[in-house]
Amino acid sequence: MQRLLRRIPWLNPSSTSQIVPAELQPRFHHLYWDIAWFGLVAGTTLAFLNVYAARLGASAFQIGMLTAGPALINLIFTLPAGRWLQARPIGQSVFRAALATRGVYLIYALLPLLLPPGAQVQVLIWGTLLLTIPGVALVIGFNALFAASVPLEWRAYVAGRRNAMLSVVYIVTSLVAGYILQNTPLEVGYTLIFGIGLVGAVMSTYHVSRLRDVSELPGDEPQRIRQIIGDTAQPGGVRAGQGVGQRVSIAPRVFTRGRNLLRADVVQGHYGWVLFALFGFHLAQFMPVALFPLRWVDQLGFKDMDIAIGTAVFHASVLVGALQLDRLTRRHGNHRLAVIGVALLSTYPLFTAFMPNLFFYAVTSLIGGLAWGLVGGALPNYLLEKVPPNDRPAYLAWYNLALNAAIFLGALLGPLMANWFNLQIALVLAFVFRLASAIFMWFVERIKPAEAATAS
Repeated sequence: MQRLLRRIPWLNPSSTSQIVPAELQPRFHHLYWDIAWFGLVAGTTLAFLNVYAARLGASAFQIGMLTAGPALINLIFTLPAGRWLQARPIGQSVFRAALATRGVYLIYALLPLLLPPGAQVQVLIWGTLLLTIPGVALVIGFNALFAASVPLEWRAYVAGRRNAMLSVVYIVTSLVAGYILQNTPLEVGYTLIFGIGLVGAVMSTYHVSRLRDVSELPGDEPQRIRQIIGDTAQPGGVRAGQGVGQRVSIAPRVFTRGRNLLRADVVQGHYGWVLFALFGFHLAQFMPVALFPLRWVDQLGFKDMDIAIGTAVFHASVLVGALQLDRLTRRHGNHRLAVIGVALLSTYPLFTAFMPNLFFYAVTSLIGGLAWGLVGGALPNYLLEKVPPNDRPAYLAWYNLALNAAIFLGALLGPLMANWFNLQIALVLAFVFRLASAIFMWFVERIKPAEAATAS
């Protein structure tokens, strides 16, 4: 066990003593329990929401709207939410945003027993859209709350534990949810697992409420974003699934740092090419978002327990891939590792298009999880290498907006391709686009020397 722990660098604090200071222990305690309870949400409601929509008979476009709609809301409300958070104590603001956002889990829990299938799909879409509005403030604010709650030298330590806790709880909960769904009628089963998600959301919000005393006010926060926290386990920011809703929101707290963020000079030159390459990747990443559950449910006839097994395998392999990230980064660098991860991730829709049974589904999930473990870890660090240390808010703001634009367009383009051709051809095209984005990401680094030569 000790040898295993030494392989996990983010389970050991850096540049500090091994003992957590007494004044920080309560904050860390609530941050850990916050994500542990939110793991119930991720492993139940978020893991099976698209699958449930598919079982209700939702179209590819309707399932795509469950992802595209929130991305559009993020595009519209990100800057206003940042300004709203600027003028308020961060702890209180995040708690209020969490209360408002998590009302959607009550809607999900009541739906299966109250409305016919067609009406449920519409409520799923519109309820998700409506409660994404305060969710924008929750995503931005929680990142700022984490930065204010945890000193710089302890952030990797706390974030690493949160990420590991989310992965473990997610894996166990998704398997339990699959067992429940396998052994109960559709309406009862989904009422139960959405109810478990509601309990997790309530308890997670309780622990967020215990951080209300954190009161970073305008002028208190550092003027520079010195570090990407690396906390992928952000309540409100997690969109669960297998390569479906995995986001790489990087330091969204930049939107609380000022109004002059979207400067045109930022996207001129090499960073503009980098941003375009990452936009292309996320566009291709989210193209098949609505197609996976339709392939699993309608064409392959997978049961919920089958999907739960694939989900558990995916996230277990994400954790395994993350454990190797530090060693691989030192050997290959962030750029090469991100390109390899994206190329490997491109195989997920290709294998999904042709896999015949549960065994190949598990293999596909294993490969996809390992790929995402590389992409999710290397891509933020690669982006940070391209950002001037004294001007990170403006650069990272452009990335976060490009991310949401790519999610919105990609989640709608996939269903359109399925309508133009068929579902399997659309999945193959998603593979082609993902692989092309990996190749483009590789050649982006070849653009920079040419620019430098021209400048000289």
